Amino acid sequence: MPTSEKLFALGQHVLPQHMLSRLMGSITRCRNSVFKDAMIRSFIKLYGVDMAQAAEPDPTAYGCFNEFFTRALKPETRPIAPEPDAVVCPADGTVSQIGAITEGRIIQAKGKNFSVAELLGGHAEQAELFANGRFATIYLSPRDYHRLHMPLDGTLKEMTHVPGKLFSVNAATTANIPNLFARNERVIALFDTEVGPMALVLVGAIFVASIETVWHGVVTPPTSTTVRTWHYPENPPVLSRGQEMGRFNMGSTIIVLFGDNVVEWEESLVPDSIVRMGQSLARLTHQTAQSSDHRQLTA
Repeated sequence: MPTSEKLFALGQHVLPQHMLSRLMGSITRCRNSVFKDAMIRSFIKLYGVDMAQAAEPDPTAYGCFNEFFTRALKPETRPIAPEPDAVVCPADGTVSQIGAITEGRIIQAKGKNFSVAELLGGHAEQAELFANGRFATIYLSPRDYHRLHMPLDGTLKEMTHVPGKLFSVNAATTANIPNLFARNERVIALFDTEVGPMALVLVGAIFVASIETVWHGVVTPPTSTTVRTWHYPENPPVLSRGQEMGRFNMGSTIIVLFGDNVVEWEESLVPDSIVRMGQSLARLTHQTAQSSDHRQLTA
C-alpha cells in the first residue's frame, strides 16, 4: 500500500468527521438555483454521470444537489433478474469483499477482518443467526446510483441505529483501518425471508449526510450517542424483491448477510467486480417457502 494512501487513511483520525458531514449535508441541500445548478453540472462532468438513465434527465429540475444525488432511474435501466431463485444485488457499486462468514468473522481487506457481532452492534444472538453464513460488501462511489433495494422479499423485524465514527469507506481506508465497518455509524435492518434471516447493514461514512429507509424516513442525523432499536411486532413493513428500501445521502457501503447454506454467490463475482442493482448477486440453494424449522428473528 503506497505511503500516501496510508497517510490519507490515518489522517482521518484527527478530522472532525461528524461536523464535516453536517456541513456537507447543509451544502447539498442548498436550494439556491445558481449554486445548486453549478454544483450538479460540475459533478456530472467530473464523474461522467449518464443523465439519460435518470427518470428526470434535466439537471436543473432538481431542487438541490441531494435530490440529484439520490435521483431515481428509469426502471428499464436496472432490470430485475428474472430467475425465481436469483438474489438481487441491492445497489450499484463495486464488490469490496464477498464470501463465507468464517468463525463469526467477515473479511474487510487483505489481512483484516471483523466480527459479525461487532458489526451488528454487539448483539451475539443476532450474530448467531448468520454463523457460517454468507456476506457481500458493496461499495458505492460518488458516481453510483444511491438508492438501495431488496435482494429478496422480506418482512422487517427490527432496525437498529449504531452510532460511531465516519471514516471513509474507500479501498485505501478499508485496507488500513481495522474494524472499519464495525466502527462506523450504521443502520442495521433485519428481515425474515423465505430462506430465513437476512440483514442489510447500511454503513455511514464521512460526508454521508444521512441514511434513510422507506419505512422510517431519515434515521441519522440527528446522531445519537446510544444504540437505538425499533421493533416491528405488529403490521411490519413487507418489501418485495427489487423494491427500494433506503438510500444514502452521499456515498457509502452496504453489507448483505445471509445464514448458513441458503445462498451461493455468483461465481463471477470477486473483489473489485462492478455490479448494478437488479442483477443476480447470488442463487438460492433451495427454492421453497419459508418452513417452520427456519430460525426466526425475534420480534
